[in-house]
Amino acid sequence: MLLLSLAGVGGIGVACALVAYVLLSQSQEKAVVRSSLRELAAYEIDNVREQQLLDPLRQRAVLPVLRGLTGVGRRFTPQGYVDKVKAKFAGLGKGGADALDRFLAVRVLTVALIPVAWFVTVSYLPVDGMLRLATLGFFTIALLMGPDATLDRKVQARQHEIRVKLPDVLDLLVISVEAGLGFEQALDRTVKAVPGALTEEFNRMLGETRAGSTRAEAMRAMEQRTNVPEMRSFVLAILQADTFGVSIGRVLRAQADEMRIKRRQLAQEKGMKAPVKMLIPMIFCIFPSIFVITLGPAVLEMMENF
Repeated sequence: MLLLSLAGVGGIGVACALVAYVLLSQSQEKAVVRSSLRELAAYEIDNVREQQLLDPLRQRAVLPVLRGLTGVGRRFTPQGYVDKVKAKFAGLGKGGADALDRFLAVRVLTVALIPVAWFVTVSYLPVDGMLRLATLGFFTIALLMGPDATLDRKVQARQHEIRVKLPDVLDLLVISVEAGLGFEQALDRTVKAVPGALTEEFNRMLGETRAGSTRAEAMRAMEQRTNVPEMRSFVLAILQADTFGVSIGRVLRAQADEMRIKRRQLAQEKGMKAPVKMLIPMIFCIFPSIFVITLGPAVLEMMENF
């Protein structure tokens, strides 16, 4: 009897596998046919539905929903919010409109999920009283501020990377300039040698100069995108050197020394902040355990005696 049951289950599994294989093979064949039809420039289809099915699924289903959510986000966001978000994405090296539209669509979805989170908390979670209010407040704050907080954290991480790598990149620029290369040629060689956020900004600046912008305009645009004080100091020094005819190599060497000192000061600042940041988890996580271990027996003995 057991063998018959196992045989029946195995037969059902094999049948399901065959059906799935046939369906997948047919869908793959249809995808290949549609991709081949897209490549035929002179191919025409009278049926509108068939013509629409030739488009990718992302273009037919995802993009209309994304555009609708983006429109809702642009309509109900405060004035100036879209410009601030656009500036943050420019600082991340994603200045295109697609990243901004996706972010606004995510913001609309997170706000729409707040009533769902409330319903789940009230109906299904075993919490009551102040704990329920705290849970509702936590979900509300997380869904409202989560996308902005994530974006701000990415921007801060990129700015920190630029501040940390700037002295090393300036050292390479000093070596290249003193070896006889021009400023643009030294930047081009450094961009190819050192990957990272800073060299991406330098590469974009070089692209803008090759497209017709002046060096001053491209460097000011780079400084506005990054929004890093060290980068602002570097850009001002280079522009002043171009204006007054000072040697670029000498200015780069002075900037490299200054940026190295600022990086050391930044590390010392973070080291001084560490004990203060450790104080909160020590008070709420470590000290209660220590008090229970040290004072618990004494408290129990006092309760028994009195």
